[in-house]
Amino acid sequence: MSEEVLTEVDDGVLVVTINRPEAKNAMSKAAAEGIAAAMDRLDAEDDLRVGVLTGAGGTFCSGMDLKGFLRGESPSVEGRGFGGVVQKPPQKPLIAAVEGYALAGGLELMIACDLVVANSGAKFGIPEAKRGLVAAAGGVMMLPDQIPERIAMELALTGDFIGAERAYELGLINRVTEASALDGAKELAARIAENGPLAVKVSKQILKESRGWAMDERYDKQAQLIGPVFVSEDAREGSMAFAEKRKPNWKGK
Repeated sequence: MSEEVLTEVDDGVLVVTINRPEAKNAMSKAAAEGIAAAMDRLDAEDDLRVGVLTGAGGTFCSGMDLKGFLRGESPSVEGRGFGGVVQKPPQKPLIAAVEGYALAGGLELMIACDLVVANSGAKFGIPEAKRGLVAAAGGVMMLPDQIPERIAMELALTGDFIGAERAYELGLINRVTEASALDGAKELAARIAENGPLAVKVSKQILKESRGWAMDERYDKQAQLIGPVFVSEDAREGSMAFAEKRKPNWKGK
């Protein structure tokens, strides 16, 4: 694991920290590779239930490392894209904990996550047009899926920023906190981690994939995914735990 990316595990939650505070956590090749490795680990290890992505030193991510760009470096990973995550997020839930700026590629990292907790002082934007560039790591494609198209158009064409309260009003983020965004994200992650891991994983999959399903195929496709969940050991354990008024002992099977 690159020193540009730090990881720690806390009660089934994998916290992944972009560790380039001197560069406002601008995304480098090494950082992208570190995040990709962390995402592989999140999906591979059964004891890990949820991931949290954040940045060190009070900034989430200021975008692509332009100095690296001028050297010909691409902060992408084959198969996973920019930042090691935007083209192939993990199968398990991933929460962005945003302090400071989530700009350009930083915003694209954020919108690749499933949930977002942000400090009230956070700023969001895709200012690539101001530099003669385009938000090519999903910004101009994915932002209209998450906020109204006209607002996404304004952000893309002006390059202007919005604050946390406006982002919350638009539904771009889940929670605004006056305290640490990381603490808020950990709290949210803990609530998810309490639930059946198979149910959480498949629920995320259906939410992500079903928008592309034909209307007359939706329930058939859903049935294929949820069938194994309903006959799993976890489904029986969840029902028994409810009846016995105790916490479930999930096995992920």
